[in-house]
Amino acid sequence: MIRLANPTRFMAFAGAVLPWLAAAAAASLAVGLWLALIVAPPDYQQGETVRIMFLHVPAAWLALMMYSIMALSAIGTLVWRHPLADVSQKAAAPIGAAFTLVCLVTGSLWGKPMWGTWWVWDARLTSVLVLLLMYCGILALWATLEEPNRAARAVAILTLVGFVNIPIVKFSVDWWNTLHQPASVLRVGGPTIDPSMLWPLLVMAVAFTLLALALHLSGMRTEILRRRIRTRRILAAERLDRGAPA
Repeated sequence: MIRLANPTRFMAFAGAVLPWLAAAAAASLAVGLWLALIVAPPDYQQGETVRIMFLHVPAAWLALMMYSIMALSAIGTLVWRHPLADVSQKAAAPIGAAFTLVCLVTGSLWGKPMWGTWWVWDARLTSVLVLLLMYCGILALWATLEEPNRAARAVAILTLVGFVNIPIVKFSVDWWNTLHQPASVLRVGGPTIDPSMLWPLLVMAVAFTLLALALHLSGMRTEILRRRIRTRRILAAERLDRGAPA
């Protein structure tokens, strides 16, 4: 990990890993969709609408995971001044926002036939909406502050403040009386889902995780290249100001 703190070494590492990671994500996603859409049986109460679960639940898990990665990166920025910490955080933000949006949209599509409404202001749904707003606020702050170091510190502080919402999202169904069902996979005592639905769900979760990691590495590579181009432009402008050839 210390060796990968060097951006050049990280670029070489990511370039070697990305094709394999992308291939694993594509293969696992294909298998997961086949299991979820064809092999898994319809629910005895929810019917075919239960298949939304295979997108909704992994998206919810990844929404929390990407924000946790951002929080760890924020600590790396503020405490250890890790040269790639803010790069990691900036690359993770749009990915996490996308998964959170997928979670909310699929949840609404699932909630309509089950609850009779697209939206209810219960604790789980509201806290996930707050999570999406946090992602949007972080992205807006990145776009507002042009200087990378200043933006990294400001975003790191905002990210850590917003992390208080993560346990609220996770435990909201346990702390308050909500329409949203309680945890049925990651729970004490083991999963309560039948194996015929549990295994497709786990495969889709692995596929979403591999996809998120591939996008994250790709985003970090893009951000490093963008900063290198920015640095070269600044140096070229300084040379022009001194009258030297660019």
